[in-house]
Amino acid sequence: MMTIMEILLSERWLPAFIVVLSPIAAFIVDFLLSFVFKRFASKTKTTFDDKLLSILHQPIFYSVFFIGWMIAVSKTGNAYSKYVISFLLSLIILIWSKAVFRAFIESVQWYAKRGTSNKMFQQRMIPLFENLGKLFIFLFCAYLLFNSWGWDVTGWLASAGVIGIVVGLAAKDTLANFFSGVFIMADAPYKEDDYIILDSGERGYVTNIGLRSTRIMTRDDIEITIPNSVIANSKIVNESGGPYEKERVRLDIGVAYGTDIDKVREILMNIAQEDEIVSPDPAPRIRFRKFGDSSLMFQLLFWIDKPEMRGRALDQVNSTIYKAFNQNNIEIPFPQRTVHIKKDD
Repeated sequence: MMTIMEILLSERWLPAFIVVLSPIAAFIVDFLLSFVFKRFASKTKTTFDDKLLSILHQPIFYSVFFIGWMIAVSKTGNAYSKYVISFLLSLIILIWSKAVFRAFIESVQWYAKRGTSNKMFQQRMIPLFENLGKLFIFLFCAYLLFNSWGWDVTGWLASAGVIGIVVGLAAKDTLANFFSGVFIMADAPYKEDDYIILDSGERGYVTNIGLRSTRIMTRDDIEITIPNSVIANSKIVNESGGPYEKERVRLDIGVAYGTDIDKVREILMNIAQEDEIVSPDPAPRIRFRKFGDSSLMFQLLFWIDKPEMRGRALDQVNSTIYKAFNQNNIEIPFPQRTVHIKKDD
């Protein structure tokens, strides 16, 4: 008479026994690995390893679970068993692909939050790495899925290489914009909300930095979309760069020879200190720069809080200076030409 173990291990009942045993084995393996990993994770100060452990929990459990089912199906000798095995293997590949992608994103975010000086791993680069990670993992997952069903992808890869060359030649401008966008994100000559000026004349606030183009909002509330390849080859003036966003304005003023220069200094300083558009910190300055051809050249230096205020600041300060000089009888010289007409007798 056969024992219970002999019955379970018989060819008829072995597949069913393995199916029943699979979730138990999956639970035990998951428990043991989690216990070991937690021991190591508890010795570190970061929560990064704890997040990785939670990510790996599901794929480890289901891998053991589905591998048990695959073994059970292979023991049945059914004609359709190979299709069932390929399906279960596909599930394992998909589960691990999702886990690898989550672990990759967590790794990038953790490295970026460490405050590293490496510009390639900043918060602004996370969307780029996410997209590139998705693409790479998707392609590798597709390759493994094809192999799991016994499909030869060598010929497909050769065809894809030829197609890639053709597409690359046809879309060279798009690829140039893409790689320029990657370098702009990595080098960070500007960021969103910065006020920039290009050598082509475009200026405004950066509203979006994409892989193909950069969008700028002008003072006229018009959004300009500029290909990244154009920006990459342009001289960029970032007026929001530096330790703070304030910007210094230099205003040249000429007064006639014989003018009381102390009076000029007093008027200009009062105007700068009383104008609400002029920032009090740093304090405005007056400089007597040079003796001009027809005027004494002064320079008023003051700061404004935001770069886009430059036009309004110049208009407001210039108007006030002109009125003040008129009230104090200070002459602003201008080029004059005397024409003598010779009369014939």
